[in-house]
Amino acid sequence: MHKSLSSLIVAAAAGTLMVTSLSAAAEGRINMPYVEWDSEVASTNVVRVVLEEAGYDVRTTSVSAAAMWQAVASGDQDAMVAAWLPTTHASYLEQTRDRVVDLGPNLEGTRIGLVVPAYVEIDSIEELNDHADRFDGRIVGIDPGAGIMSTTETAIEEYGLTNLRLVDGSSATMAAALRDAIRNEDWVVVTGWTPHWKEGRWDLKYLEDPKGIYGGEEEIHTIVRQGLEEDHPTAYAILDNFQWTPEHMAEVMVMNEEGGDPYENAKKWVEENRDLVEQWLP
Repeated sequence: MHKSLSSLIVAAAAGTLMVTSLSAAAEGRINMPYVEWDSEVASTNVVRVVLEEAGYDVRTTSVSAAAMWQAVASGDQDAMVAAWLPTTHASYLEQTRDRVVDLGPNLEGTRIGLVVPAYVEIDSIEELNDHADRFDGRIVGIDPGAGIMSTTETAIEEYGLTNLRLVDGSSATMAAALRDAIRNEDWVVVTGWTPHWKEGRWDLKYLEDPKGIYGGEEEIHTIVRQGLEEDHPTAYAILDNFQWTPEHMAEVMVMNEEGGDPYENAKKWVEENRDLVEQWLP
């Protein structure tokens, strides 16, 4: 099987599109939900390309984090590579534990927390309240269904941040607020996570979290529906083998941030990283 899949990839790389098309019809469809976070856009498209090269017709759907978990748990969708554990998506895993299969981490070394530009003259969440005016009385967040948002609500309560409110938006609006503030050297605090392209673009720092509200180091797990292994053993094996590093993910995110279609960028990245991709094949 390994030799066969390798041959398919080589053929696709050489532009033998007919082989891929015929294989896609033979292997069936894999449905993958994801959240429109830069990290998850990168990982989902990379896995999509690898599954397509292995002969699958892959459909990806952008949803909220809650919908992503429920869709896989109900069996409406097959797999996702965007589960932040053990802290960010802990509540979702708790709700679906008996109806999904956790294939373990596909990326280790992540973290979440509150992020400020390096020039901001405080270092701890405990100092935010006393400087709320400098932050315009707000913490800039992302979409309201994200786990980091509920964790930040907990942080506001636990640290008594009564002078600040959490503003929801999206990953894009969070980055825009950060960009605007840095351009004027204003103070801004946002919900942040690693890996993200913003860390390569600007000099940032996490605020210390002495109460440990945001937990320690996080991992991103691959979660699949029950029965996927029996229905699509090759796809299951690829998803089970999929593992990369924050540096790999950052490469794709930077490509996406600089422009171009994320799917085409993923195809380019896969082509340039054949040695790693070969390790994901069964």
